[in-house]
Amino acid sequence: MRILIVKLSSIGDVIHTLPALAELRRRFPSAEVSWVVERSSAELLRESPMLDHLIEINTRAWRQQWQGPRTWREVLQAVEDLRKHQFDIGFDFQGLLKSGLVLYLSRARRRVGFETTAMRERQSRVFLTQQVPVSDEGHVIEKNLQLIRVLGIERSGPYQFPMSIPEEDRQIVEWKLKSLGIGSFAIINPGGNWKGKRWSPENYAALCQYLYHTHRLVSVVTHAPDEEELAWQVTEGGRPSAIAFPCTLKQLAVLADRASLFVGGDTGPLHLAAARGAPIVAIFGATLARRNGPFFPDDVVVQDPDAMPEAYYRRSNDDHYINVPLDQVQQAIERRLARASKAQPNQDARTATDGSR
Repeated sequence: MRILIVKLSSIGDVIHTLPALAELRRRFPSAEVSWVVERSSAELLRESPMLDHLIEINTRAWRQQWQGPRTWREVLQAVEDLRKHQFDIGFDFQGLLKSGLVLYLSRARRRVGFETTAMRERQSRVFLTQQVPVSDEGHVIEKNLQLIRVLGIERSGPYQFPMSIPEEDRQIVEWKLKSLGIGSFAIINPGGNWKGKRWSPENYAALCQYLYHTHRLVSVVTHAPDEEELAWQVTEGGRPSAIAFPCTLKQLAVLADRASLFVGGDTGPLHLAAARGAPIVAIFGATLARRNGPFFPDDVVVQDPDAMPEAYYRRSNDDHYINVPLDQVQQAIERRLARASKAQPNQDARTATDGSR
């Protein structure tokens, strides 16, 4: 059987689809499994032990330069790459027009997606041959797993998040921690795609001070390449207990394996830390924690009760940070660390995340 997964972006969405990949591979160990993804979200899928083919596309660049000959050459090459595999079945885990179109262009014989009411862009239903009724009430991981039930697949156990972490990345992280003299530490990730997903840098800086003076935890501040200024604000205010730690996603996965705690908002690094089993305190604003938040029962979510719906922030110029008091996050940290001291690590309670065939 030749299977296509369409989940183009973002980092968190890709991570939340990995359990479906693991179940597909468990049920069909000899299948040829391919995944099409945006280049910007592909890092965690590269060298995956459960994928036979990874097809990377760059729709943002294509839209920006749609009239250029290079763009059309790349589009035609991507379509050729899709069609040469002659997929028996393809799954659209995104529910967008562009993901539906990608699935349609693959010429997969069966093109499976969510029922119309569970799609983000309902017009994409025209690209499907089969729609699956799903519950949109629980976590998005469960929604994704419901889609593959058309192949008779039920979840076999704890979520698995297969990814390949090169030994070089492990060594780089260990070397950086050692050279900086860092022992026990918390990961602080202050970023987010928009301010409705962010807590203020001043609050994060104060939290870094609190973690060091209360728990002797150094705060390792991670950030995306375009978030250097934000990370600087946090580390400057959190001195001397906060240290900026630029790294790749796979290096962040290694860091999460070692961390005593992760604190951050609804963004890719939080979902990666959850997949790796780090103890988490999540700070949520407009987005729904029950759908996108950490899923291990011991993890703690602090939600801004006054945040406007997500669509409001996407349409407006509102630049307000998440309105959650510092002491509320501190209390959440105390609860999470107390649970961590009494329990097995999260990763033991789920599964190992470095899947193999």
